[in-house]
Amino acid sequence: MIDLFDLAAELVDIPSESHDETALADYFEKRLRAASYLDTERIGDNLVARTQLGCKHRLIIAGHLDTVPANGNQGARIEGDRLYGLGACDMKGGLAAQLASALSIEKPKIDVTYVFYAGEEVAAEYNGLNQLYVMRPDLLEGDTALLGEPTSAQIEAGCQGTLRARFTYHGKRAHTARPWKGINAIHRLGHVLSRLDRFEGRRPVIDGCEYREAIQSVFVEGGVAGNVVPDRALLTVNLRYAPDRSPDEAEKYLLEQVGDYDEVVITDHSVAAAPDLKHPIINTLINDNELMVKAKLGWTDVARFAEHGIPASNFGPGDASIAHTKDEFVERQEIEQVYNALQNLLTSET
Repeated sequence: MIDLFDLAAELVDIPSESHDETALADYFEKRLRAASYLDTERIGDNLVARTQLGCKHRLIIAGHLDTVPANGNQGARIEGDRLYGLGACDMKGGLAAQLASALSIEKPKIDVTYVFYAGEEVAAEYNGLNQLYVMRPDLLEGDTALLGEPTSAQIEAGCQGTLRARFTYHGKRAHTARPWKGINAIHRLGHVLSRLDRFEGRRPVIDGCEYREAIQSVFVEGGVAGNVVPDRALLTVNLRYAPDRSPDEAEKYLLEQVGDYDEVVITDHSVAAAPDLKHPIINTLINDNELMVKAKLGWTDVARFAEHGIPASNFGPGDASIAHTKDEFVERQEIEQVYNALQNLLTSET
């Protein structure tokens, strides 16, 4: 029998910062290929292991191998029933539950595709799911997906979209001793920032999950010299929007909320993913294990699955609010809860 806590600690002890996941990918490949009932393929540092039982449904269980850069927290440290260390929360505790499931259930009641991929914590061009969808989309076919992001062993459905735009404001240079001869571009931001500070986002309920929209100014740039009225200012704004908006609707909405600007460039846009809790696999997982369900307010790779017609939910051990922190940790109980829920799901009739 696999000791989940020891397995999670072993995974933490294998460094896998983004762009350096090879050692952990090697470990997963060795363990997965030892399970003869799994059809395992490796593309780069991405592993896909599938059962081929001809079942009615196929579930994708996915987790990313990489972590953020170390912050003096390399290596596993166990204190009671808590495991500390880089990636313990995000998401090596979840990886332990997923890998243990792959290695312990030879004939699940539904076909399963296990996906362990690199590059989630960095730019989209390095994302292993993106690479797989470009190179081998056939490996990612399925009815629904579970992503092992930390959710405190609850279901966090879908995800909100995130949109960033950079707004440019023009003015006219002048000496600060004679400012009436110029137009201060930075001062033009005043009423825009005040309006955004008063913004109250929608809180739509979708499939029983309440999402909360938000707009925040995240960067301000401007200034020429200490005695010059600035003739140019830049404001970058981030919108988090609910999955009942289309990408075009979200962009239009952000421009309306900002209102006053001279130029705008959309610098980054990751679309939302709607929840789909009515799928029989997800419905069984929730009901049989009495799982709490809420909306995912952040953005995760469930959106990549949703873009390809696969409804997905987040489900993993760990508190997302401490992910990426120096003292991140995961609780033994939550790893076991996720593992047991996956066991119940994969061994029960759906």
